Amino acid sequence: MLSSTLINGRSTTPPLQDEPLVPWWSFTKTVLAATALTLVRDGRLDLDALLPEGAFTLRQLLRHEAGLADYGELAEYHAAVANREPAWPADEMMRRLDGHRLRYSPGTGWRYSNVGFMLVAQIIERAADLPLSEALRQQVLGPLGISTARLAMERTELSGACLGSSLNYDPGWVYHGLLIGPVSQAARLLDGVLAGDLLPANLLQEMQATRALGGPMAGRPWVAPGYALGLMRGGIEGDLTLAGHTGCGPGSVIAVYRCAVGDSTACCAMHAMGADEAALEKQLVQRIRQALEARR
Repeated sequence: MLSSTLINGRSTTPPLQDEPLVPWWSFTKTVLAATALTLVRDGRLDLDALLPEGAFTLRQLLRHEAGLADYGELAEYHAAVANREPAWPADEMMRRLDGHRLRYSPGTGWRYSNVGFMLVAQIIERAADLPLSEALRQQVLGPLGISTARLAMERTELSGACLGSSLNYDPGWVYHGLLIGPVSQAARLLDGVLAGDLLPANLLQEMQATRALGGPMAGRPWVAPGYALGLMRGGIEGDLTLAGHTGCGPGSVIAVYRCAVGDSTACCAMHAMGADEAALEKQLVQRIRQALEARR
C-alpha cells in the first residue's frame, strides 16, 4: 500500500525516492471537474448553459445528473477488459451502449456515468482549444505544482512493482482519460483545489454543492453519501464531512479525500492492490481521524 497525508497543507509522510506512478482511476474525474471550473472562471464555459452535446448542462454532467448511462453496465465491456483486448473506439462504445439516449430527464435523477465525464473531457478540449493532456497541465496541474502526473496512453505505463507486471490493461478503456501519478501528488492536488488555491470562493462553493444520495452505505464509512461537482462528498461518523473521490480499476484501488474541522485540515491519498474500495476508505478515514486528533 502507498499513502500520503497532509495536515494543514504540510506533508506528514516521509518522501519516497522514485515514488511510483499509480493509476488515479476515477480521481481523474475530480481533476476534470477542477479543470472545467477553471474554464468557467476564465469565462470560456458556463455551468448552466445547455451544451451542444445534448439537452443538459455542464453542472449536470459534473454531478451525474445529465440522464446518461454508463458503459460499465455492458457485460461485453467487462468481458473485453478481462480478455485484455484493445479499447473500442469511443463511437463504437456509444453505439453498443445506445449512449446518446437519455435514461431520464436531465436534472430529475442521478446515475453515475463515465460517459458524462467523457463528454466533459471533450468539452474541456473544445473550450481550451488544446488536447486534454495540455489543458489539464495548463489549467490545473501546473498552477498547483503537480509536475509528475500525466494521462496514461500506453499499457506499459500501467505496470511496475506496485501494480504487478502482468496487468496488460489498455488505458483507452477509461474514455474520459486516466491520470497516473504519485499518491503524494494526488493528495497535494486535492488539498490545493479545496483550500482555494485554484478557484475563486464562489466557484469553490459551487464545486462542493452536494446532491444527497440516501442513507448509510453498508460496509463503507459513508453515513450520508452525496455527490458534488466531480467530488464524492458526504458525512461520516463523528459529524465529519469528507470530499474527494474513490476509484477502482483492474488490479488496484485509490482513495483521495480531505476533511476540514475548524482551522484544521487533513488530506490523505491511499493506493492499494485489489479492488476493495470499502477497506481502503476505512483505512483512509482512520488516517484522517488520527491526523485531526494530532492537531487538537
